[in-house]
Amino acid sequence: MSKGLTHLDHEGRAAMVDVGGKRETERTATAEARVVMLAATLARILDGTAPKGDVLAAARIAGIMAAKRTAELIPLCHPLALSSVAITLAADEAGPAVEIAATVKTSGKTGVEMEALTAAAVAALTLYDMLKSVDRGMRIEALRLTHKAGGKSGEYRAA
Repeated sequence: MSKGLTHLDHEGRAAMVDVGGKRETERTATAEARVVMLAATLARILDGTAPKGDVLAAARIAGIMAAKRTAELIPLCHPLALSSVAITLAADEAGPAVEIAATVKTSGKTGVEMEALTAAAVAALTLYDMLKSVDRGMRIEALRLTHKAGGKSGEYRAA
């Protein structure tokens, strides 16, 4: 009845995928997101005058914490021992925007795509939360997986 869907059992009920028979491999994934804002909002980030302090540091910590808690947020997602979570935030003055990249690594039996996507999303949400008092019109855009490596399916790079 599952028609090849891995998160459904033979009766069509939700089920966690059994990865017990898979071998451990090094796995990485990178996801990106973008927070578009007013130029004045970006200027406040860059000159350190955002009302809630260092919003980039807060977003970086939030993204790392989110990657570690992904299995608690996404149904049927395996809890993983992550070996590394790196969050980069870069100002795009032409946007104006902040570009977010989250790279997650583990050695395990399943990939870290969801952890990378969750990290990028929560970093973006944290930026929004910390800046909403000065710019309610911000937009979170372009959340997507840009790279994954390891495991049976090999490497993927977004176009």
